[in-house]
Amino acid sequence: MPKRRIGVFVCHCGRNIAGTVNIEKLVAALEKNPRVAYVTDYKYMCSDPGQKLLEDAIREKKLDAVVIAACSPSMHEDTFRKAGVRAGINPYLVEIANIREQVSWVHDDMERATEKAIRVTETVVEKVWGDEPLQDIEVGVVKRALVVGGGIAGMQAALDIADAGYEVVLVEKSPTIGGHMAQLSETFPTLDCSQCILTPKMVAVSRHPNIRLLTNSEVVDVEGYVGNFKVKIKKRPRYVDPDVCNLCGECERVCPAYAPNEFDRDLNVRKAIYIPFPQAIPAAYVIDPDVCLSFRSFKGALSGKPIICGRCSEVCEAKAINYDEGVEIEEVEVGAIIIATGYDLYGKENIGEYGYGKYENVIDSLQFERMLSSTGPTGGKIVRPSDGKVPKRVAFIQCCGSRDEQHLPYCSKICCMYTAKHAMMYRERVPDGEAYVFYIDIRAGGKGYEEFVKRVQEEFEVKYVRGRVSKLYEEGGKVRVHAADTLLGKPIKMDFDLVVLAMGIVPSPIDELAGALRIQRDSYGFLKEVHPKLRPVESATTGIFIAGAAHGPKDIPDTVAQASAAASKALGILTQEKLQHEPVVCTVDEDVCAACHVCESVCPYGAITVGEVAEVNEVLCEGCGTCVAACPTGAASLRNYRNDQIIAMIRAALRAGGGER
Repeated sequence: MPKRRIGVFVCHCGRNIAGTVNIEKLVAALEKNPRVAYVTDYKYMCSDPGQKLLEDAIREKKLDAVVIAACSPSMHEDTFRKAGVRAGINPYLVEIANIREQVSWVHDDMERATEKAIRVTETVVEKVWGDEPLQDIEVGVVKRALVVGGGIAGMQAALDIADAGYEVVLVEKSPTIGGHMAQLSETFPTLDCSQCILTPKMVAVSRHPNIRLLTNSEVVDVEGYVGNFKVKIKKRPRYVDPDVCNLCGECERVCPAYAPNEFDRDLNVRKAIYIPFPQAIPAAYVIDPDVCLSFRSFKGALSGKPIICGRCSEVCEAKAINYDEGVEIEEVEVGAIIIATGYDLYGKENIGEYGYGKYENVIDSLQFERMLSSTGPTGGKIVRPSDGKVPKRVAFIQCCGSRDEQHLPYCSKICCMYTAKHAMMYRERVPDGEAYVFYIDIRAGGKGYEEFVKRVQEEFEVKYVRGRVSKLYEEGGKVRVHAADTLLGKPIKMDFDLVVLAMGIVPSPIDELAGALRIQRDSYGFLKEVHPKLRPVESATTGIFIAGAAHGPKDIPDTVAQASAAASKALGILTQEKLQHEPVVCTVDEDVCAACHVCESVCPYGAITVGEVAEVNEVLCEGCGTCVAACPTGAASLRNYRNDQIIAMIRAALRAGGGER
């Protein structure tokens, strides 16, 4: 092993480190280490003066390896590696000793924290002493992106990438793009018409020469790695050719089969052959095979023969209908992937005390949105589902499932605002009506949001009651609500004509997709980012990005901003001729490997295949070390994390603590 001239640079991180670690004592201990050629400290090593100090010291002291005793490598390892490269040393001879998160932030005893900081830094000095200079692995790039999800996030990301001149495959599981935003009437706080904002984007997506739109489709498998993903897409049949359908409507007119209309949240019905909503893209009918009689062959009561309908096909002059259309699997190659699969509402059946499903006049927020819409089931008229009468007193109940340890512990973020919008629009359309909002507290954390809520309360005289609703039930044709007014300190019992539940937000079901993509989710099922501040749209799998409510509850402005951020990250890949992959990956000693397949079975990235011996796809490997730990023969090792290095680091930690133990 060649001798190295190692420099150690200790960061105060303001008082984040210096408030708990005795920097002077740490520097003095490191100066005694025979491996260390130079030691210094600075208030903020990551700052421009700090990086200049590092670069100057490397040149002047002729250092060929450095240790930065500072924060987590996930924060600034790349920062310091680039500074090292500028000064002329190999980036993989720059190591981080984490004395902030692993020392300062978890201790309050300065003496013990300083001793631990010495141990941690000494071990990293020992590691860099044994490190080898490595070169990045280069790989080509497929100049095409995949966007999964056709809501506002997916459309924005797809348009940004396509406008930059790159191909996009946009996959949507529903028969149309648009997502939940298409169901909205107006959007807060400006009360813009949702369709006026959304439908031009939908048309732009459908007509963009760089976007290939696949509706009624879903991703079923993903192989490969950043820059070179191979994606299998299952395309379910529409049974109606969108390129031929002329929207004459004759098929829908003669169809005898009905089903609840999911776009209108089951407030009305649709036919088995239908258009999801008037502005749907693709602008064509689609057949629901679960409802269509032509797909439900059953025996007639008298004839005993199968009943086959076929009326829509008989009247279709354009010959757009094809009952024989089947499922297709298509494989596409892409360089980057964006996941924008959106959200669902928390199941109302989970909150039985609010009577959803039991009482007709208890509805959810999206159902109320459909009532407000001029293209909705009531033509924009607010009515009671039970009798079609205009409700004169409406209760809006917030945090239905959200911020509740028994249901969803987190805040769903948008409910306070859309409830305020609903109450305002109700008072506009029913001027002699009363609107009550039952809330825990108001969270209006966006531009113009607080002013919007105040306007609702003052100008539209919506009554806000601070307190949870405990139960409700129907009595005498009214819905009786029991609650507590925590400001007045008294219980409330009131009768309402209509109750609107602001249900919490949950991620759309993505179990299979997340498994295929090998991306992490948090404890609530939302997609997990690498770092909430520094890498908020990147997943742990390089080349796969996340956007919109699939990442967590968010409003439309935040969703669009995150979608554009994800698109810019994807473009950062697509614009490269070659990508560099970190070389800290698994290597296999073929003379020792027993081809036992253990490493292959435990690799979370699918980077190992076993023939006569184990082989590692270095571009897929993320250097997690799982295979190294599992290998029963010791054939697998991780570059710059060899067993001899780890043992040397342990010995260094023991020496730093006062000798062998």
